[in-house]
Amino acid sequence: MGNYKNYKVWEKSHQLVLDIYGLTKDFPKSEQYNLISQMNRASVSIPTNIAEGCGRETQKEFIRFLYIASGSAHELDYLLLLASDLGYIESEISKNTISEIDEIKKMLAALIKTIKTSL
Repeated sequence: MGNYKNYKVWEKSHQLVLDIYGLTKDFPKSEQYNLISQMNRASVSIPTNIAEGCGRETQKEFIRFLYIASGSAHELDYLLLLASDLGYIESEISKNTISEIDEIKKMLAALIKTIKTSL
């Protein structure tokens, strides 16, 4: 297929993973196997699925993995809202990070649309 590192959406989602890991390191230890783990896994799933989709044989398979990445972005969106409501992160940081996630979701949707029109 192609090199996942050539996609701007992969680059932005990789940076998001680094940001999420930075945020969750300050969460209470009691959340280590709960919210911390869930947020980290959801964030990692986004660039991972983009990368895996690039390694597939067909464009249709790539699209399927982009949809999975999008689902993980939606999941992470909610988890950030929850973390903010629980008081684990400041509301402004949550809003800024959710804004980044929204941009990634839009980029994924645009990439899916572009690939679909080329099929």
